[in-house]
Amino acid sequence: MRTVRSVLTVGVVTTLVLTGAAAPGQAQPQPPKQAVAVGSGGAVVSNTPESTQAGIDVLRRGGTAADAAVAVAATLGVTDPYVAGLGGGGYFVYYDAHTKKISTIDGREATPAADGPKMFIDPATGQPYPFETAVESGRSVGVPGMLATWQRALDKWGRFSLADNLRPAEQVADRGFVVDPAFSNQTTEEAAKLGQFSSSAKLFLPGGKAPAAGSVFRNPDLAATYRQIGREGIGAFYGGPVGRDLVNTVQHLPLAKNATITPIPGPMQLSDLRAYRALDAAPTHVNYRGYDVYSMAPSSSGGITVGESLNILQNFDLGKMSTVQALHHYLEASRLAFADRNRYIGDARYVDVPQQQLLSRSFAATRACKIDPARAGQSPVAPGDPYHPQGCKTVPAASADGNENHTNHFVVTDKQGNVVSYTNTIEQQAGSGITVPGRGFVLNNELTDFNFAPTQGTAPDPNLPAAGKRPRSSMSPSIVLRDGKPFLAVGSPGGATIITTVLQILVNRIDLGMSLPQAIAAPRASQRNAATTDAEAAFIAQPTTAGLEALGQSFTDVGDIGVAAGLEFLPHGRVLAAGEPARRDGGTSAAVVSRR
Repeated sequence: MRTVRSVLTVGVVTTLVLTGAAAPGQAQPQPPKQAVAVGSGGAVVSNTPESTQAGIDVLRRGGTAADAAVAVAATLGVTDPYVAGLGGGGYFVYYDAHTKKISTIDGREATPAADGPKMFIDPATGQPYPFETAVESGRSVGVPGMLATWQRALDKWGRFSLADNLRPAEQVADRGFVVDPAFSNQTTEEAAKLGQFSSSAKLFLPGGKAPAAGSVFRNPDLAATYRQIGREGIGAFYGGPVGRDLVNTVQHLPLAKNATITPIPGPMQLSDLRAYRALDAAPTHVNYRGYDVYSMAPSSSGGITVGESLNILQNFDLGKMSTVQALHHYLEASRLAFADRNRYIGDARYVDVPQQQLLSRSFAATRACKIDPARAGQSPVAPGDPYHPQGCKTVPAASADGNENHTNHFVVTDKQGNVVSYTNTIEQQAGSGITVPGRGFVLNNELTDFNFAPTQGTAPDPNLPAAGKRPRSSMSPSIVLRDGKPFLAVGSPGGATIITTVLQILVNRIDLGMSLPQAIAAPRASQRNAATTDAEAAFIAQPTTAGLEALGQSFTDVGDIGVAAGLEFLPHGRVLAAGEPARRDGGTSAAVVSRR
């Protein structure tokens, strides 16, 4: 076991020594978790020490950032299984150092072909199912895109095979890892959900209890699943034996004997898995004060909403404002951008998303003029009219916040300068709660990210379900270039708060003069066109809050917001890897290949 956590002061990393060595086949001592590392040769920031180490090991063997990203993601499926893994999906942003281009892969989960607009309407009542009823059902499970994303990334940018990059995760799953308090607490929090399903209870609640901190958690079923995929390729999942087990699970829920839920199976077929594709997509792009910010286009709303917010803020000189006014403008910009998100953004293969208009400077100017420096807006504010951006014109519509919740984000760079910013998810913590029996991974509840019924009054709702459609996401994996070269890579989990977390980090770093570790560690607030702003306790406790409240801002303490990971590229090939301090959700794990 390890001695104690690493100690961090901003810009200073204390390296601790591990004590105790594991015998062959046994769980390895947990590497130290540290929030900041500076060096060269490549870097990784992810949620767990084991996943970060997996990525670093691949980089040291000569793998690319894409190879390391697959190793990190697969290992997170072992050590962070309630927010990641084969049963989910995500968005992959890649900077290619050779072509100097940024590309993205949309690996979002898709709706089965047999589903449609009324998939979350209870036929017995004609009303939407209660949210939790929908979550803990086969109906919530989207066709997973995670594995297809990994293979697509390796086909485009990898050096090693999928089997090679899955091997570190196999080893962790076989040997096990030392349970930390965060994993134990998460299991306890989700015990009621996991306990509804026999396969989940068997894996995560042995003896009916969550694994204790300090114990060893093993997942040999997942190790075997990874090995089979390594041997047979992703066809084992998308149409083969793993896929058959997945479909059978969705159609015939493995309910526990003491289950209290009403079983609602899903209509997913093996043909849905065979038809799934991870989609190449052009990134969103805005230029903010000379920095080129790239992120995800729809089906994610993240890139457009962050980009529109930055365009709005570009009309103001935040650096010359008081802290109260800078924060006020940040909150108001996101309030306005969320109104537009809710009204216009959905899966662009199914709805007409005015992406170019929403990201135009002229439209942002019409939204910026809605910001009153002396008074907060009254939510829900109406969306703007991106098709006819004249003055401060708005169009009437209702507001809707997303249901999405728990994800994880990590960043990778290699010695050649390739960069990955990757957010992946199974939606809520522990997803649907359903583990595929004998396979060791939890299925997503991603389809509950759709609006169950229309939310926009008489206007079209862009986020209603449809066969094959991908639900709207807020994931915002971002890469920022300066003078055509990587400057930052950043992202976060947190459902709809992802957008505001990424936006706030960019404002902190670019406008307010914070270092990247300071920008990530700073207290957070998330305004999403709501009557009150979600905030961390540390944000509410700041002296500036009284000034914000005098302007009409109000705050609700919602605990920690986001678990961000970032890279900043320094002169002479060096990189600063920065994650969360331990006080926020237990912290994250940053490492570099060489400290030189």
